[in-house]
Amino acid sequence: MILSCSHISKAFGTDQILSDISFHIEDQEKAAIVGINGAGKSTLLKIIVGELSPDKGDTTLSKGKTLGYLAQHQDLDSARTIYEELCEVKRPIIEMEQQLRTLELEMKDASGPKLEEKLSVYSRLNHTFELENGYAWKSEVTGVLKGLGFEENEFGKIVSTLSGGQKTRLSLGRLLLSNPDIILLDEPTNHLDMESIAWLETYLKGYPGAVIIVAHDRYFLNRVVTKIIELEQGKSAVYLGNYTAYSEKKAMIRAAQMKAWMNQQQEIRHQEEVITKLKSFNREKSIKRAESREKMLAKIEILEKPAEIQDEMRIQLEPNITSGNDVLTVQNLGKSFGSSHLFSHLDMEIKRGERVALIGNNGTGKTTILKLINGLLPPDTGVITLGANVHVGYYDQEHHVLHMEKTAFEEVQDAYPGLTNTQVRNILAAFLFTGDDVFKKISDLSGGERGRVSLAKLMLSEANFLILDEPTNHLDITSKEILEQALQNYTGTVLYVSHDRYFINQTATRILELTGHTLINYIGNYDYYLEKREEMTALHVPDAKTAPAKMADLPKTAAEFGKSSGYGTASGSGQMDWKAQKEEQARIRKLQNDLKKTEDQIHQLEIRDSEIDSLLQQESIYTDVTKLMELNQEKEDIKNQLEDLYERWETLAENQSS
Repeated sequence: MILSCSHISKAFGTDQILSDISFHIEDQEKAAIVGINGAGKSTLLKIIVGELSPDKGDTTLSKGKTLGYLAQHQDLDSARTIYEELCEVKRPIIEMEQQLRTLELEMKDASGPKLEEKLSVYSRLNHTFELENGYAWKSEVTGVLKGLGFEENEFGKIVSTLSGGQKTRLSLGRLLLSNPDIILLDEPTNHLDMESIAWLETYLKGYPGAVIIVAHDRYFLNRVVTKIIELEQGKSAVYLGNYTAYSEKKAMIRAAQMKAWMNQQQEIRHQEEVITKLKSFNREKSIKRAESREKMLAKIEILEKPAEIQDEMRIQLEPNITSGNDVLTVQNLGKSFGSSHLFSHLDMEIKRGERVALIGNNGTGKTTILKLINGLLPPDTGVITLGANVHVGYYDQEHHVLHMEKTAFEEVQDAYPGLTNTQVRNILAAFLFTGDDVFKKISDLSGGERGRVSLAKLMLSEANFLILDEPTNHLDITSKEILEQALQNYTGTVLYVSHDRYFINQTATRILELTGHTLINYIGNYDYYLEKREEMTALHVPDAKTAPAKMADLPKTAAEFGKSSGYGTASGSGQMDWKAQKEEQARIRKLQNDLKKTEDQIHQLEIRDSEIDSLLQQESIYTDVTKLMELNQEKEDIKNQLEDLYERWETLAENQSS
């Protein structure tokens, strides 16, 4: 065991974030921490690395072990170049190499004991240098930089001039090259393109140390981790396996817990009904039985109802009108920015009902294409034509469509003035803005919160052609799955840019890859793209560079990491379940009929018993010995019949609950 977290608790004011969190990490283990936004994932990482102190509990790192941490946001401010920044990690190796070169020069002029002494020092130093993989340090630095998406012509860029995403990638490179015994990564894939993510997957899988990852990239988690630490409502649970295995186990456990709770609730209601009925019989024996059941009911350990997740968006996308069959036609599209040529001679057609994913490496021009289609940028060449009755809804990853000075409430109300205050509040509540949250300024919202406001406006637009730029960025896994479901049910047309391979696999009916300044068409989802990519790239872009992570190393289908949907049903099993269900329904119906018939018989006999009691009080009856004896005998028969019927009713009632 390399790391232990024991009974960690943390609160901010009255908000309890973590409560009694315990788990451990073994040497070389690859684990993920998952949970909805706000569950405390980043807080837990900061406690582990010592940036925050827990209110209770402690973390223990094995003696002599080193720990490295990559936060979500990096703000490097260095005058060094990108290449020099990573070389600094290898400073001890570089200095060792300089010592070796110095010794080599000195040994040329040395002799006798002095030469022997220098040879001895050189031998020891060279052995250490080899153990530290010193002869490969340059290729290691270059490999990590290229793997994380830096081109060689960028190696000379000054660090302080880089974007936030580039700084995060550079920080990740520094961390990987430092080779700590345990790496903690907070959303490491946020600023990586698909090839870089694939490279990082391969790197981490083969990493000799332990890794803890916080990420919403389910495809990435399926490829890398073998343990899931779930944070939910302040508590933790540990599952062995990748994300799909966790998802399936979680669903099974939750279903079992809910079924057990519902069964217990049903049994309690049933027992209460039986007790009431037994008391209504108003017989000493029945009342005693009712009291006995009440005592048994009081001893039952009541199960707690499984917590319902309240932090789920409620999104329903539906077009107002149906577009024509031809939604978008692009011909001979070209765009450059100064000397930077993105693409030329691009053609594409999108038909009604298609869900098209536009993919490609960072910097190839995917977002630019979306902006050109939306008229936010002018093309250098080409024609863009929208079809008949096409109404566009645009989701911008930078959220430029939002007004920073407005509140979330104003943003929605101003865009849709026909909505009442209550309707605006209800819409925002569906996207997790409640109470005073609706009056927060857009400028004060997090990336995920701005994304939810944009999605709310998108839902209200009732557009029939959605153009989405990285719609899953900053969404937690639960929210991603809700958006996936909404898009799968959407009857309009979708064109989107995304690096989320799991999301693409779930939603895309076609993929367009922007590579080598051209578009390659794949009629299928991400699994299909992986299967055909090498073949299609060789055909359409023969001079294309080999990807950092070879496609042979990537999963060919979703079967490698579990069913894409996370569930599978065998038809034979389904037929058996259906037959068993029909038989059970027939059994319950028969019991209900028998129970009703028994209750009717009891009711009729009880009425007759009351009638006899009335008759026995009449003078004409109690003075007639023969009639009196007949009625007393009938009353005795009714008593015996009722005794049997009460027993039968109780048995049937028990069988109905089982």
